[in-house]
Amino acid sequence: MQEKLEQTGMKRELGLLDSTMIVAGSMIGSGIFIVTADIARSVGSPGYILLIWLLTGAITLIAALSYGELAGMMPKAGGQYVYLKEAYNPLIGFLFGWTVFMVIQTGVIAAVAIAFAKFTGILLPQYISDQLVLADLGFLKFNTQQALAIAMIAFLTYVNLQGVKNAKIVQTTFTLAKIISLLGLIVLGVYFGLNSETFLNNIQDFWKPFKTIPNPDGSVSTEALSGIVLFGALGAAMVGSLFSSDAWNNITYTAGEVKEPQKNIPLSLFFGTLIVTVLYVLANVAYLMLLPLQGTPGGEDVLARGIMFATDDRVGTAAIATVFGSAAVVIMAVLIMISTFGCNNGLILSGARLYYAMAKDGVFFQKAGTLNKNNVPGFALIIQGIWASLLCLSGTYGDLLDYCTFSSLLFYMVTIIGLFVLRYKWPHVDRPYKAFGYPVLPAFYILIAGAICIDLLIYKPETCGRGLVIVIIGLPVYYLWKWANKKN
Repeated sequence: MQEKLEQTGMKRELGLLDSTMIVAGSMIGSGIFIVTADIARSVGSPGYILLIWLLTGAITLIAALSYGELAGMMPKAGGQYVYLKEAYNPLIGFLFGWTVFMVIQTGVIAAVAIAFAKFTGILLPQYISDQLVLADLGFLKFNTQQALAIAMIAFLTYVNLQGVKNAKIVQTTFTLAKIISLLGLIVLGVYFGLNSETFLNNIQDFWKPFKTIPNPDGSVSTEALSGIVLFGALGAAMVGSLFSSDAWNNITYTAGEVKEPQKNIPLSLFFGTLIVTVLYVLANVAYLMLLPLQGTPGGEDVLARGIMFATDDRVGTAAIATVFGSAAVVIMAVLIMISTFGCNNGLILSGARLYYAMAKDGVFFQKAGTLNKNNVPGFALIIQGIWASLLCLSGTYGDLLDYCTFSSLLFYMVTIIGLFVLRYKWPHVDRPYKAFGYPVLPAFYILIAGAICIDLLIYKPETCGRGLVIVIIGLPVYYLWKWANKKN
């Protein structure tokens, strides 16, 4: 007989493999194929590029292992929202959920959908492009790229409305496909680049950091980095790698549908983040084996442009082009389409469970706290899809993601501080899994995350400030929702 979650009606249909695929699949989108170009321009050294990815992977893994303890204690739908509510108070939990709905989850869904449409446009340029306008309303131009992005969100929302069983099949299939594809890229890089002059040239100045600035005439200027300036550059450059490694916590939102959640959620967090970390570091090794690090914006080919100035920052495409030539554009387009499709399925699946938990607490649309005939939060899925689609139309989703990179990291840090709070508040509560390396590793994460937040406040005050504004706006919204709920 199928086991049901007490008090919710949700079905526990996600095993360890399914949960791991949600973690890994939600993390791997298009970022790994793009952001290394910006990192290279920011720090200029192969050693520091790999260090950034290694450090990103390490702190992500530490955070995931810390969340494992919280997930084991509170295996409830809503995940991180529940942890914050219990460690602090309902307001802190709401502010997190509010930010997730307004931009962290829906903004990422929109951005990933647009990325899917952009790379589909490489295969079908005559049909999919931001230049092919379907409707011009003056204040808004609706193009075929946006139309495909919205259609993707609508389709995956529909799949998820049919039940978690269908959604997990899509998730597992596409996540395995992109893991295999990334492994293929890594193998190609090692095979063709191991004894190449490109790799040997790249490792000559392995630890020589510098910032590269393109000039209007097509030349570039460089600026040596050291001391506090180097620290600032590393912190700012990590925004891209952190974004590419984000969304690992999504599995906690689905705790109400995971079999043996006290065991499988901590394990899936560990395996999923470890798999992605290893793949990301090795992918960057492959880039350094196939492409020169330095280049010029107007270079005639991928080797002349290098990693720093790959066309549209598409480092993955440039790397494959050294092996397959012009066919690399099509190969990488297909790979990123697979990657973004699977990524969005995981984001859509998990995000709705958080809004479901908020609705149950009376701080979200009441109907979002109900399940449809397939035992999934149907209304929560629908409003998530609608808002993500509007962000596709707004054209501001890229800015919103930048604003909330800081906020997302801040909430991770606050949640792990909550681990210490709950050890004090609930010393005798059963903990099926205890955070690895406690208290040293969780404290290390808090220090590193705090340092990065301070660094971002200094070097990117505008985007961080706007991210904080989105969080702060949630304060009056919370009290309005509580007032309306009490009135009703």
